[in-house]
Amino acid sequence: MTSVDIGLIISLGMLIMVVLGMRVAFAAAAAGMIGLIWIFWAKKQYDPEAFVWALTVATKTAGQIPHSKISAQALSLIPTFILIGFLAYHAGLTKALFEAAKRWVGWLPGGMAVSTVFSTAGFAAVSGASVATSAVFARIAIPEMLKVGYDKRFAAGVVAAGGTLASLIPPSAILVIYAIIVEQDVGKLLLAGFVPGAVSALIYGLLVVGLALSFKNFGPPITGFRWTERLSSLIPASPIVFVVLIIIFFVYNPFGGDAWGTPTEGGALGAFLVFCIAVFKGMRWSQLKDALIETAKLSVMIFTIIWGVLIYVRFLGFADLPTAFSDWITSIDQSPIITLVLILLGYAILGMFMDAIGMLLLTLPVVYPAVIALNGGETVLAADSAFGMSGPMCAIWFGILVVKMAEFCLITPPIGLNCFVVAGVRPDISVQDVFRGVTPFFIADAITIATLIAFPAIVLWLPSQI
Repeated sequence: MTSVDIGLIISLGMLIMVVLGMRVAFAAAAAGMIGLIWIFWAKKQYDPEAFVWALTVATKTAGQIPHSKISAQALSLIPTFILIGFLAYHAGLTKALFEAAKRWVGWLPGGMAVSTVFSTAGFAAVSGASVATSAVFARIAIPEMLKVGYDKRFAAGVVAAGGTLASLIPPSAILVIYAIIVEQDVGKLLLAGFVPGAVSALIYGLLVVGLALSFKNFGPPITGFRWTERLSSLIPASPIVFVVLIIIFFVYNPFGGDAWGTPTEGGALGAFLVFCIAVFKGMRWSQLKDALIETAKLSVMIFTIIWGVLIYVRFLGFADLPTAFSDWITSIDQSPIITLVLILLGYAILGMFMDAIGMLLLTLPVVYPAVIALNGGETVLAADSAFGMSGPMCAIWFGILVVKMAEFCLITPPIGLNCFVVAGVRPDISVQDVFRGVTPFFIADAITIATLIAFPAIVLWLPSQI
């Protein structure tokens, strides 16, 4: 039995454990540990006396991972990005953002739902977690939509779908994780998420308008706001814009020359600025404590998944499964774009059974090298590539595509985490109702993915400027 065969058997076993309900972190860690023992023991021809040696080497190999990988500076971005979102909520910035969106776009058909989409997109620019975004707007936007006559299922669906935008619009924890796994520039990947995130929000908004025009009593426009009221609503919401601009200027230095700081330092600066705004607006100790505790909970969950999955990733390296998969993908006699679409469809199916972060961590070590090889390799020039872009640009483009697929997985049954969060915040709305409410947004996500595949410049224009 070859090492690739062992890799396939262990991977299948891990997927079975996940489908049966075991947490991704523990399933991946167990599969990785068993796989490492198997690989090392196989090298000794399954000699019974060598089993203890194989167990010892596998344990040492797996034991090095938590510290060596989690101590990476780039991962320190994740807690700061999440903390920014929770502090912004306690500073009242989310309510101000929703009110401003309501006054400016509420006049559209389905205006309250459109306002929710755009305000979640705005909040995503200071929040690195889609779960936090969904939880916050489930408290703020759903009551407002119900007051004006929206169906509770659709109201919950808008919030759940809008919350996914935090996965794409920087600061994004999932983009940071992708950058670390594939060893790409974090700053460029974060920058690449801005325009696709805005496009995704726009398509969501157009979908809502189309539904409102197609169905009577879908959601009435919100009218009656004077221009003075609209302009005045921008003042309370302006701190979000201020924080976003400060982080962008600090990390990317649009004036030219070296950056003023790293993305990690930019995230820390953003958290400090939002903290100062929250204190100025009267945040109490209990609210600060809640923000810190929620940040710690979400960060620990993400880091635990990373720990477990990286043990599995280390096993994959010994099993040589990524290379075997890359060779198989490049040997398929069909258009590279069709192969890419099939890979993305595979993510859509896999996301029905796994959470977004775990899914990316488990698959990227195998899928990413295959996609890069499909394009022509890491050093290929745009003129010689299959997708019309260089190796580094392909890494960024595929990153945005796969993170958008991760967004899609956040609202697909039966695992869709955002739907469970919204239902948890609103006990009067069942999880089944939320899943029904997000159904129209599957169409919007499919249109967004198709647009990003057809027009890669939407993704690559901003990062190509630095």
